Amino acid sequence: MNWLPKKAVVVPVDFSDDSLAALDTAVEMVDDPAHLHVIHVLPIMEPADPGIIWQTIDDDSRQKHAGEALREALAKRGHNDIKVVIRFGDPGHEIADYAAEVDAGLVVVSSHGQSALRRLLIGSVAERVVRLAHCPVLVLKK
Repeated sequence: MNWLPKKAVVVPVDFSDDSLAALDTAVEMVDDPAHLHVIHVLPIMEPADPGIIWQTIDDDSRQKHAGEALREALAKRGHNDIKVVIRFGDPGHEIADYAAEVDAGLVVVSSHGQSALRRLLIGSVAERVVRLAHCPVLVLKK
């Protein structure tokens, strides 16, 4: 019997091995993989970015390609029934906001084990999710 059988579980994936391992852990925690929601957050492009200036890339194509790549990565791991969401913005805020939207019971996020100095300078997505999420957050370390 699973302690979280009917709640959504949100798993942020940045295509790193650690984040995909967090997804595998989350799959083991739910009764039905359909309860999993995988989110990938793309940065907002600046007006001075070459792709914007030369009009070679736009948010729709970025979202499409990221979604395809994520579905392909999930399929390689045998996870075909998982909802995939692509957002734009600050990863910590977008993950927490999405978890609230779907009334998630848990967020499972990997920690990349950054040093204290580096985390102080650039911030940690996992740390922001812990501070901002409305639900419990499981942070997995290597």
